[in-house]
Order: sequence, then C-alpha cells, then structure tokens
Amino acid sequence: MEDADYKVSLEFFEGPLDLLLYLIRRDEVDIYDISIQRITSQYLEYVESFKMLNIDLASEFISMAANLMYIKSRTLLPKQVQPPEDEADEDDPRWELIRQLIEYKKFKDAAGFLAQCEVAQEQVFAHSPEKKARPDESEPVPLAEVSIFDLIRAFQNVIKRFEETRDFGDIIDDRYTVSDKIDHLLNLIPPGGSLSLQSLFQEASSKIEVIVTFLALLELMKMNQFKARQDSLLGQIEIERKEIP
Repeated sequence: MEDADYKVSLEFFEGPLDLLLYLIRRDEVDIYDISIQRITSQYLEYVESFKMLNIDLASEFISMAANLMYIKSRTLLPKQVQPPEDEADEDDPRWELIRQLIEYKKFKDAAGFLAQCEVAQEQVFAHSPEKKARPDESEPVPLAEVSIFDLIRAFQNVIKRFEETRDFGDIIDDRYTVSDKIDHLLNLIPPGGSLSLQSLFQEASSKIEVIVTFLALLELMKMNQFKARQDSLLGQIEIERKEIP
C-alpha cells in the first residue's frame, strides 16, 4: 500500500455519544438497561476499526473509551470494594453515562425535528404549482441515508468474512492505492448507478485491498460523488453514484 500514511478526516464524522446511541439502537435496548460490558466491547471494536482505517480520531473518542473501561471495571467489583466517587451519589456507576446519553439524545432529536421542519418549509410556495402526477407505484421507495457507523459495521463484517475464509499471511506485496481504487469505483459504478456494498469487495484478494477500497469509498462520499443508503435498520447497504447534471 503505497499511501500507508493516508489519513481519513471526514466532515460527516460523528462523535462518541453518537456511536453509543447507534450501538444501543442497533441492539434495540433501552438506554436505562445498557450492558456496560457489551457496549464497551462493541465500542472498542469500532475504535480498532477506526485505527485500521487510519481515521483521524478526535481525543473525545479515546477519552470515552477510557471512561467506558473505568465504568466496566467498577461494575465488575463488589460494591463494598468499589472506589468511592466524590461527586456521585448513585450506586450504579453507569448512571452518569446514562444521564449524558439521555441529554444528548434530547438535543439530537430536537435537531432532527428542526431539520425536518426546514425541509418541509422548503416545499411551501406562495402559490400552488402545477399538480404533479402521482408517482408510479412500481418506482422503488427511496432508501434512507446511512451513517458512518453503519458503514464501519459493514466493513467489520467484510473483514471478518475474509479472515475466516482466506489466509492473509502470505500476501506481502500489496500495492493498492486509494487513488487507484477511486478510479476503479468510478469505472465500476456509472453516474446514476448503484451497487451493493458487499459486491465492491467481491474481487478483493487481500485485507489491504479491502481496507484501501473502503477508504476510497469514504473519500468519494466526502467528495459528494457517492451516497450510501439502506432500506431498513441493519439492512443491505446500497452505494449510489451521483448523476451528472
């Protein structure tokens, strides 16, 4: 990999509380019932994936990882031997994290509602436009846009399948570059076309090639050339290329 020092810095990247809320939503559990052991393990898996992809992590991600491991260590200790918390009145060491998640979710939901209102307002005109014909029922339902965490989850699944079915130990002469893979993806998906995320890695022969292909995809999304969508939570991800005007 010639551009091994390639770093990913994404404007659409979300913070650690976003990741925790994503993991809670994915597992369909109540915020008050989170398993600190499970969510810590899942969070650290994502952090490892970020490092593998050379994504430029904010310090808040590392700080949250340390906090989760500390809370996990406290929950594993009997209450009588847990270290005292000067500023905490609760017996449950998870409570401060739960409070942060609840408050953050309130602001996130409010921001989402305001964004929906803005979109709805953009459709309001001073006078009625010509009546549009009803869309053909055969037309596919638009897919919902995918978060960076959905993409990382899909990447993790691809890597796991490759590691289970292929031996990467003998592959040492990989010369894939992000720029080469960008050209490959642009040739693979025509303007206005789409392809499942999984199919992007079908011909990959090494772990490095999978990583570089994924980095190229992130770069194209950053350039607003590609979008990732899915029809349901944890559903198959489709990659769509922007149409040429």
